[in-house]
Amino acid sequence: MTPNLFSRGSWPEARRIADVLRKETIGGALLLAGALIALVWANSSWADSYHALLGLRVGPAAWHLDLSLATWAADGLLAIFFFVAGLELKREFVAGDLRDVRRAAVPVAAAAGGVAVPALFYTAANLGGAAQGWAIPTATDIAFALAVLAVVGRHLPTALRTFLLTLAVVDDLLAIVIIALFYTADLAVLPLGLALVPLVLFTVLVQRRVRSWWLLLPLACAAWALVHASGVHATVAGVLMGFAVPVLRRDGADEPGLAEHFEHRFRPLSAGFAVPVFALMSAGVTVGGLDGLFSALTDPVAIGVVLGLVVGKPVGITLATWLAARFTRATIDAGLAWIDVVALAVLGGIGFTVSLLIGELAFGAGTARDAHVKVAVLTGSLTAAVLATVILRLRNRTYRRLHEAEQVDADGNEIPDVYER
Repeated sequence: MTPNLFSRGSWPEARRIADVLRKETIGGALLLAGALIALVWANSSWADSYHALLGLRVGPAAWHLDLSLATWAADGLLAIFFFVAGLELKREFVAGDLRDVRRAAVPVAAAAGGVAVPALFYTAANLGGAAQGWAIPTATDIAFALAVLAVVGRHLPTALRTFLLTLAVVDDLLAIVIIALFYTADLAVLPLGLALVPLVLFTVLVQRRVRSWWLLLPLACAAWALVHASGVHATVAGVLMGFAVPVLRRDGADEPGLAEHFEHRFRPLSAGFAVPVFALMSAGVTVGGLDGLFSALTDPVAIGVVLGLVVGKPVGITLATWLAARFTRATIDAGLAWIDVVALAVLGGIGFTVSLLIGELAFGAGTARDAHVKVAVLTGSLTAAVLATVILRLRNRTYRRLHEAEQVDADGNEIPDVYER
């Protein structure tokens, strides 16, 4: 049988994805609010108070954790975000619809294309220059993209929503691998080795389905602190702990496992607090009027970032998806067209949270180049959001028809008929 791209998955998975999207959409609205407050504050007469807040140092100096609030947001709060991303990805590939290799291949290939091609666009714009920023346009911001989707793509079929969510999670995790491999300046082997102790203990406890926070939280904090001290970006600890949590129940029952339990607990904290606070601490850049904006956007670094997000992401995602379809001889599911893939690929060009983080790691927080990166990330993300909105609006009538077909439940058993066929 010829495989279909974006064919409808199972009803439990569709219901779970809808729940995830609702929470991430609220988080996206809070993220946008945090970014807007930061921009207004940094360009107001109270800009000095904003920068003073970022530089305020808190934490125990004896443990080398007297960090600025900006560092706590980037290294600490984003570890929660990546813990949830690790849980989501593991659950999707172990118990979700993507445990089928044929279904998983498409979003994974799309994510890989969406990482590689923007990096090439950036590098081409910075040959012989600031090449260390090549990874800035590689990650899709989950919350920001889903916030746009909630406004203009309410009728998008479930399979396309799942594709976008999985793609965003995978390329964020690819970005974390890039951070660990290419943005670790000074590696301290002893703290990194010691970090294995709390990580192993954490793994043993969760594998035994222990949920006691007073046991797990100290181990998580110890692992985070030791990874931070090693020079590896501390968010890597969040991903590793997310992957350690088991998905399936020990008794084999078809009920939510520990990974889903933790995901329900921590996703509101991640989407509703961690990511918005990071946006507040990272998006504030003093533009300096039209002259300052022009100066920032004519920097080759900014040009590379904008090209990577607005052109590289759509090209990479669409091309990788098309190649996956050609390799597997798959066809687009009934009612959909390749323009729908292009729309999601353009939406994938919304890079915010991880892009800002990599910009700080590549050029140093507070530097002139870091400011240019922030302007470019905001400009590229907003441009991608507008272009995706236009395409999604043009296809909205088709989406509404497909969405209505997904909702029909003639037999009244709460499961739409299309999922029972």
